[in-house]
Amino acid sequence: MKWSYRVWLLQAGLALAVLFATLPAQAQDYPTRDIHAICNFPAGTGGDVFVRFFSEKLSALAGKTVIVENRGGAFGNIGTEAAARSKPDGYTILIVPGSSTMAAAVSGFKKLPFDPIKDFTPVTTLAKLGFVLVVDPKTPIKSMADLTAHLKAKGDKASYGTSSNTGLITAELYKKFAGLPQVAKVQYRENQTAINDMYAGNLDFLSVDAPWAIEQAKAGRLRALAVTSADRLSVLPDVPTVEEAGVKGYGDVTPWWAVFVPAATPQPIVDKLETWFNQIAASAETKKWLNNLGSDPFPGNARILEQLLSKDIKRWGEYYKLANIEPQ
Repeated sequence: MKWSYRVWLLQAGLALAVLFATLPAQAQDYPTRDIHAICNFPAGTGGDVFVRFFSEKLSALAGKTVIVENRGGAFGNIGTEAAARSKPDGYTILIVPGSSTMAAAVSGFKKLPFDPIKDFTPVTTLAKLGFVLVVDPKTPIKSMADLTAHLKAKGDKASYGTSSNTGLITAELYKKFAGLPQVAKVQYRENQTAINDMYAGNLDFLSVDAPWAIEQAKAGRLRALAVTSADRLSVLPDVPTVEEAGVKGYGDVTPWWAVFVPAATPQPIVDKLETWFNQIAASAETKKWLNNLGSDPFPGNARILEQLLSKDIKRWGEYYKLANIEPQ
């Protein structure tokens, strides 16, 4: 028995030695094949544009193709769950609006199919951006005051649409501080269906991400009334913040984007991804691109992201309570 036990210990020790000896080599060689970046929103949305930009830049640095996989639905939960269940080898990454899909989701759903803390390893932050409250440009509504008056006059027949957790929070906080409890929410898989319903007269306004809103506003397909951030967006200088537009107490709701990988991904690979993504986020080209979409670069590191996620899980929980939103 003693001999067998010693043999087992020797074999286990050799196995561990081989494992730890190969980790640096894995990081040094990584990547040796294509990387898959999961986007938890459909193709053509603001989120998709965002993920594709950073994936293309990562591909140039890593020397391998980065394939974007669109897995939209359930306010981002489908794609996030897919990333959580992926093999932790660095070949599946999640480029995600972490404030909503990770932090807000904890309070937004009774049962999440993933744990933002336990199922993921944080890599780094990428950017901050605003959300925008918009209406059909064919309507006479040209300000937040006009929208509030319109919604009050319409009563319980009024409604809005959104396709994300952040959109839900930003709209519900507007309802709270503008005294509009009767306005119904309608949740969508993606923005395009929501805007089509708004054109058809089925919705009174939308709460959408700035990259998508700006593109649509420039094309004349919607009218931007207010942004949810503390400051105006440089690309929409004439659009006030919700607070400036007269909704007192609204404050600041500024979502952020980040990169995560499945839990247990080797640390040397996480470090390599962190370095690459921070190079991308800090570049002048990225800053210009983000500014044109109403966003700002937010380079960081794994520790900053870990602390931010923990803090925002609590903060978004307070938002849900303030807006009287029950988890789904």
